[in-house]
Amino acid sequence: MSATRRLVLASASPARLGLLRTAGFAPEVVVSGFDESSIHAGSLTDLVGALADAKATMVASRSGMSGAVIVGCDSLLDVDGTAHGKPSSIDDARTRLRGLRGRSAILRTGHCVIDTESARSARGVASTTVHFAHFTDDELEAYLATGEPLAVAGAFTLDGRSAPFIDRIEGDHGNVIGLSLPLLRVLLAELDLRVMDLWQ
Repeated sequence: MSATRRLVLASASPARLGLLRTAGFAPEVVVSGFDESSIHAGSLTDLVGALADAKATMVASRSGMSGAVIVGCDSLLDVDGTAHGKPSSIDDARTRLRGLRGRSAILRTGHCVIDTESARSARGVASTTVHFAHFTDDELEAYLATGEPLAVAGAFTLDGRSAPFIDRIEGDHGNVIGLSLPLLRVLLAELDLRVMDLWQ
């Protein structure tokens, strides 16, 4: 087996880091610091793709990244064509989650992989449909009190306290958490890289 390539995650998300570690990777974390409000795109698919690209590109351009494989991601919840990122407040999270009870929405995550050794890149967007349960007001208030919804796109996650309030999903569960490992494999292959080249 060839020497392991250096993997850099251009994200501060502990959930994305956890997914990669569980799958056998040991990425370094380099937060881009990119101003997400500076990107405007037509569709939500275009938007998450552009945000992931911008984050990965910013990290790849920094000194010390030579030879690294950079992975950038960005997630938004698509509710009837309206983007829901991280809520701005508990009241915002409450309003959003009340509106999602018994409904479905689509979690879209843009992915960008840059191989700084070859100067090549690959991009893709994973979409997973999330079906929300008819949770009660008491359950909602208890969840809001944890503070968790303020830290995640769409005010919920599958790997936390909100998991019991999700009836089912259609698609990749990792994508809802923040990163699609199957899509990552496909993007690496486009760059003539294998997941095994990045395992630790």
